[in-house]
Amino acid sequence: MTSNLNPYVSFDGNAREAMEFYRDALGGELTVSTFGDMGDTGPAAEKVMHAQLSTPAGFLLMASDTPPGMEYRPGQNISVSISGPADDAANLRSYWERLSAGGTVTVPMAKQPWGDEFGACVDRFGISWMVDIGTEDSAG
Repeated sequence: MTSNLNPYVSFDGNAREAMEFYRDALGGELTVSTFGDMGDTGPAAEKVMHAQLSTPAGFLLMASDTPPGMEYRPGQNISVSISGPADDAANLRSYWERLSAGGTVTVPMAKQPWGDEFGACVDRFGISWMVDIGTEDSAG
């Protein structure tokens, strides 16, 4: 398995509707996880924590609703995501180190509730990046 680079879009509460629209327009398989799936019992429990559309053409689009406590900023609601399996962790960490150098780390690279290592930053040119290192279980 190889690493992927793809767009990651943030929405203001309508990520599920948008991703269902993109699935209908582009085809493919859509998976959706909510904040509630990760244990949130508050008002955001039904909001999308992560959605992923994989199309027959090879397109990969990811999205989420803007997390509680974070500002939704139209025009700045897209990031570039790099994700890959645990067996590519050294390369993924190297990308993370180089992309975050001279920029601003918004989420330090660390193990997350869903099991992966994840970090987010804004590079020195103002581009938002997310790097996700899958677990051994997801390497397969």
